[in-house]
Amino acid sequence: MKRPTKAIVTDAGFASRYLPITKTIPKAMLPFGNKPIMQLVVEECVEAGIREVIIVATPEGKPIYEDYFCNPVSHIHQQLKSQGKEDRYSLVREVLDLPKIIVIEQDQSLPYGNGSPIVSARDYIADDEAFLVLYSDDVVFGKSDAKSLLEAYDRNPDAKAIVAAQEVDTSVVDKYGIFQLKDDNKLDYIVEKPALGEEPSRLASYGRYLLTAEVFEYLNPDNTGLDNELWTVDAITKLAKSGDVYVEATEGRWVTTGDPKNYFLAHLQYILDNEDYADDVRRAIQG
Repeated sequence: MKRPTKAIVTDAGFASRYLPITKTIPKAMLPFGNKPIMQLVVEECVEAGIREVIIVATPEGKPIYEDYFCNPVSHIHQQLKSQGKEDRYSLVREVLDLPKIIVIEQDQSLPYGNGSPIVSARDYIADDEAFLVLYSDDVVFGKSDAKSLLEAYDRNPDAKAIVAAQEVDTSVVDKYGIFQLKDDNKLDYIVEKPALGEEPSRLASYGRYLLTAEVFEYLNPDNTGLDNELWTVDAITKLAKSGDVYVEATEGRWVTTGDPKNYFLAHLQYILDNEDYADDVRRAIQG
């Protein structure tokens, strides 16, 4: 398979835990500092050398992403220029200078599940190429997981897939797909949301995958699993039966923004790590 140059980034769910704000704003457009989560995920792809990003969105989210990544807001540029504040526009120019971004809608005929946005982008993936998948719920601090996955693929060009993993506390293993390994770093199988005490390990799957086009043989509407949903990890488990799937421990730190509490904690950490007003925030927290 050709080395990946494309990434599929998904934000096609209802984000019901964030209502009412997500009835108007896609969840991945919520901010980390003055950037939306989606931009951080796209920048992770850029760091890895990805040249084309396919964002899979809801029908309501598609025009919002297209506007954010493509609209030069020329009237704002001209206003800033007339006020001698053109340096502020440089942040907009950085967005416009990102690699090729295509925004598509998720196919509404597909079953519910985190695999459906990937299937929706099938036409953009050639049969002879590998590609990345990133869930925009998941943000990685530190080294780009996308880059780590590509480096692992360079070491293992025979891989059917490579998946990122991070250890989680035993109290939350029932919230994730949990790995059973063989031969140290190869996948045996994945258990989706195992009952507490029945988990095969503490290594959790999250939204960073390098997949080959062969995955589409298993990622299809006829292969729904738990709760009648179409699960990416189910298709990866089936791939592992026909060849090697490698599990790559993240070199960064994965955080989820899947609910308001975890979003707040992740956003706070981002501010403390990256913004010049971090000390003010620390003082405010300390009272």
